[in-house]
Amino acid sequence: GLAPAPNDLEGFRFLEGSWKGESGKAVFEERWTDAVGGTMLGVARTLASGKTVAFEFLRIVAREDGVFYVAQPNGNPPTEFKVTRVFAGEAVFENPQHDHPKIIRYRLGESDSVLTAEIEGDEGKQAFRFERANAP
Repeated sequence: GLAPAPNDLEGFRFLEGSWKGESGKAVFEERWTDAVGGTMLGVARTLASGKTVAFEFLRIVAREDGVFYVAQPNGNPPTEFKVTRVFAGEAVFENPQHDHPKIIRYRLGESDSVLTAEIEGDEGKQAFRFERANAP
């Protein structure tokens, strides 16, 4: 596929909506707004034993110099990851200077109801499997 125009978020629309995954006793959720006005906004939450143990503010922003994934775990100052690949239900964002993660990858499964998120960095590699959830 051709590289997208820097200010075009069309290729990220596969993330729109609500996603939910489980790993052991942890439940993780991500919700993404639609891609309008050059931004997508996301919120993520991790629950354990019915309590919120982590949350994250996320955004995907189109700028003149590219598309960036901006993460603020637990409300911390933002860390930016630049898109290096977006193609047919897959998006890869990288920040080689950051310790962990350095790479964030989202991939839609064969069915559009399964989403895998992978993070890679100094602490190794983790994968999270989400299924499309209906927002309450």
